[in-house]
Amino acid sequence: MAATVAVLGATAGAGVVASRGDAASPAEPQLAAAKQARATTSATPRPDPATVRSIERGRGVSERASRGGSRPPLVSEQRATKTKALAVGQQDVSGAVTKTVVPTNPRDIARSMLPQYGWSSDQFYCLDQVYIRESGWNPSADNPYSGAYGIPQALPGDKMAAFGADWQTNPATQLAWGLSYIRGRYGSPCGAWGFWQSHNWY
Repeated sequence: MAATVAVLGATAGAGVVASRGDAASPAEPQLAAAKQARATTSATPRPDPATVRSIERGRGVSERASRGGSRPPLVSEQRATKTKALAVGQQDVSGAVTKTVVPTNPRDIARSMLPQYGWSSDQFYCLDQVYIRESGWNPSADNPYSGAYGIPQALPGDKMAAFGADWQTNPATQLAWGLSYIRGRYGSPCGAWGFWQSHNWY
């Protein structure tokens, strides 16, 4: 009797074990996979937050660069270009305002030429007195008796060709010759005027 119970118990126990084993066997691969996944996840090191931020910033810079968004160099170039344009504009405006006007009146031409010969403006009075008497400041003045010609009454007139081929019509060419003549012979217009007053010629 006792042996029968033992056998039955053993059989029941074995049945229980077998039944548990049969029920557990399909779930074992899933449990093993889950354990392996947890182990893998825990084994993978998490990146440092600072590293993640650095990587994200790098991606943002590369994306802006690919879109043509490298703004600091662009802004500096624009400022440099604008500054240059303003500088050029100011030069243009000032150049237009201070544009030199070439005088056409023989007296004005003579005044503008005095400094080239080392004379101050107070020499103009004497020059004016000489040329009023010689030609009346007329570039076409021609002395029929002596052949003297032009504002300075060069004798002969073609002497002035050394200062320009337009000596017959251009007051500036005639005055360049006349002032050179005065400087070489009298030293200054006032020296020429002093001589003229004594001799009625120069």
